[in-house]
Amino acid sequence: MRLTSLFTFALATNVAVGSSNWFSKAAYNKWHETELERWLSDNDIPYPTPADRKDLENLIQKNWDNYAISPYRNWDTDKLNSYLKTKGVETKIAAQANKDSLISQVQGQWYETEDKAQHAWADVKDWILDTWTESTLKSFADKHGIPVPQPRKRDTLLQQIRNNYEKVAKKTGETASYPGNWLYETWSESDLKEWLDTHGFPAPQPTTRDELIAAVRRNSRLAYLKSQEEMDAASARTNAAYGALTDKIIDAWSDSQLKEFCDKNGISVPQGTKANQLRALVRKHRAEILGDTVSGSAASAFGAATSKAGNQYAKATNDASLAAQEAFDQAIQYWSDTRLKAYLDARGVPVPQASKTDELRALVRRNSHKAASGYNAWTWDDLSYENLKNYLANSGDAAAKQVSDSASATREDLVKAAQDAYASASSVGGGSYASATSYLAQATQAAKNNVFDTWSESELKAYLDSYGVQVPQGSTLNELKAEARKQSTYFKYGTSGPVDTAFAKIGESVKGVYQWVMGQLGAGATEAKKKAKNEL
Repeated sequence: MRLTSLFTFALATNVAVGSSNWFSKAAYNKWHETELERWLSDNDIPYPTPADRKDLENLIQKNWDNYAISPYRNWDTDKLNSYLKTKGVETKIAAQANKDSLISQVQGQWYETEDKAQHAWADVKDWILDTWTESTLKSFADKHGIPVPQPRKRDTLLQQIRNNYEKVAKKTGETASYPGNWLYETWSESDLKEWLDTHGFPAPQPTTRDELIAAVRRNSRLAYLKSQEEMDAASARTNAAYGALTDKIIDAWSDSQLKEFCDKNGISVPQGTKANQLRALVRKHRAEILGDTVSGSAASAFGAATSKAGNQYAKATNDASLAAQEAFDQAIQYWSDTRLKAYLDARGVPVPQASKTDELRALVRRNSHKAASGYNAWTWDDLSYENLKNYLANSGDAAAKQVSDSASATREDLVKAAQDAYASASSVGGGSYASATSYLAQATQAAKNNVFDTWSESELKAYLDSYGVQVPQGSTLNELKAEARKQSTYFKYGTSGPVDTAFAKIGESVKGVYQWVMGQLGAGATEAKKKAKNEL
């Protein structure tokens, strides 16, 4: 008895004091060494090479909580504030300067508990596929010969791929706990870039296919958590709407309202269906959604591919992608031929000679999800006056240094000189090229969060003019900076808009189903009251 008590006490003490360490180690202690290195590399955490397994595990242990469990600990204050606003939390001005206070508030509003996050990383296949599109799931199943019963709906695809996940990894000689590039073998670079765009994660700049995959893999957990939250919100809204859909209101709806309801909710209506049959269909659908049938449940109804919430969320995700594409298409309508060609050049897309403006725009639209490949002459495009002068002065290029020394040189002169010097260094290679790319890496990283902040009004107007953007009279300096950031973002990232995430658009779209149903309820309630009054 005493031994049992001591063991219980020791276990309780261990869990209370060191639970985080125990669980976090359990998540990766079975990983292959290549997976340990892959996780560190994905999160830009330097590690020694060669390194033994113990060194790698110790390094992950030091960084695990801040990257895998509570990634918001690495966010800046702007991103922390933005997250809290999406949760309806108003942060005080004093807290904006206190990062620890913001982190504490975000922790209280985070998607999941630390224990749940620890367990999630123990079996990646349970969630890493959830943000894939139906087409990428089908391609994966076809590539690896995974049989999927017809009709091949999303839920069935997910189930079959999960069932065969380890088998596929083993067959290809790969690891499955923290999967390598094999998992995304059927994805094109455009697929990878589109995923990042849709889920609000900027593509790495410059980028390669491996870096795109790393960005998708690194952000998959957060994208999954966001999507689950939106699904839950959509389910709650739809549940509330259907819960208010009483028999009296259904009886009061006209044939056109009943048909519209069926159409909006994906209910198949055979031709010649009478009003009473329509009402029966609506009631049946309501019961299935609310889990009031013998075989139904709220969870299965909402999780099924046929549920309105699921379909609406899938549609909303697609709508967000379309919205981003439309915004990008609208932006490039004003771009000059030079800017359109530069966009394509930065992505290595050949431009046919004598291409007309409309043809250039069409080519840009077709490559809206293609990531810029490596550093290029246009990487200098939005660096500050000071950055440009520093590079030219230290480039080792005599002509570039001469421009840098000129007191009358404008920012445009410096950009042109930097581009020429870079092109020359690129063609020669060696130390000059290495020096140029090294400087670009430092300058772009330093300017990432404050680009355009030091620009003058004339510089901003000249920059926008290069896009063909007409600046309205009376525009303030902040408005010019905002427009410059927007155009620069589209130029660098394509369809990834200047907002942090497309989920704001998804959320608004999901609300549509709730608003429509509630609107119909209002109309039905009015008709029901009239009908009841007439019957008295």
